[in-house]
Formats: sequence, structure tokens, C-alpha cells
Amino acid sequence: MVEQESPLKPVWKPGSHGNFSDGVGVYLSETAPGSIVQLAAWPGEEKAIIAAIRKVAGLTLPDGAGGGAPGDAKAAFGFAPGKFLVVDEKEGLAEAFAKDVEISVGTVTDLSHGRTAIRIAGPKVEWVLAKFFAIDFSGTAFPVGAGRSTVHHDIFAMIQRTAPTQFDLYVFRSFARSFWTALCRASEEVGYEVR
Repeated sequence: MVEQESPLKPVWKPGSHGNFSDGVGVYLSETAPGSIVQLAAWPGEEKAIIAAIRKVAGLTLPDGAGGGAPGDAKAAFGFAPGKFLVVDEKEGLAEAFAKDVEISVGTVTDLSHGRTAIRIAGPKVEWVLAKFFAIDFSGTAFPVGAGRSTVHHDIFAMIQRTAPTQFDLYVFRSFARSFWTALCRASEEVGYEVR
């Protein structure tokens, strides 16, 4: 894969920004995984796709939409019925899935070139994300590993809670700069650090 320049480069401003009267509210970063792959099961083939994720990526997912398996090097989650996102720090995951998932089971789509991965973490992460999305971000409604797909002003986002106070967001590369700018602006109230 050809190394791509981050779409965030023109608006990337490392350091501390906003209101720090109560300390740092959130930390923002770009994770830049090597592989971002979407798997979609044909009706009745969801368990076969979950088995393929376990075999190819080594991640065990619960049945049903929304469940996931977070990790440092790779992660996966269901974001809609029969649809899953699998992320790996290494490249080549789409090719591995293409060899294992039969066309009669579902589809494999490599999104690595078309998505930007943004991480937001910190004690005020739920507060900031609630400004963008009409989702309950509490730990009970959105536990670690869980994933959702939603939109913010026509910007489609797939979100996974990867730790108690951390979320990874996947947005279209063409909207990444705009979304990042809005996320920084929304984080000013609680103080944020770009790293």
C-alpha cells in the first residue's frame, strides 16, 4: 500500500488548547491503522462472518450488532445487523479476509484508503461526543468493545469504545479535516490536548 499523507495535516496543531481550569478534559489523536476492513454478511450468514473474524484476525465477537473486541494492535465490532468493522495496525487484512470469506457468505470491502481513524480519550470524552451524536455514551449503554454507526451533519462515523474513557472514530477521509476541526472546537470547553 502506498503511504498516504494524513488529511488532518493542515489542521493538526499538537499541544494544549482550550479551557484548563479543571485540567485536561480529552486527548485527541489520529491512530492511522494499516488496515480498515468492512465485512457484510448475507442474511443468515452472520455466524460465518463472525467465525471468519475469529480465524483471520484472532478476535472473538459476540453474536449480534453492536458487540466488539477492542485491542491495541487490532479491534473489531458489529456496527449494524450483519455488518462488522475490523481494524489492524498491519496492512493486508482485506486480502486475508478475501481468501477466507466465500462470496456466498458475504462481502469484504477494504476501507483503509477511504477512512481516517481518530481517537478521543479522557475524563470528559462522553460529554464531548454527546455534543455530536444522539447516542447514550454511558458505560452501561455503550460498554467497552461495543460499536455504533451514526452521523453528524451528514458525516458518517463508526465508533467503538476501546477503553472505559476512550473511543475510536472512523470517518470518511474526505470529511476528516472538517470533523477534526469541529471536534477540536467542541473540546475547547473542557480543555484538550492533541498528541
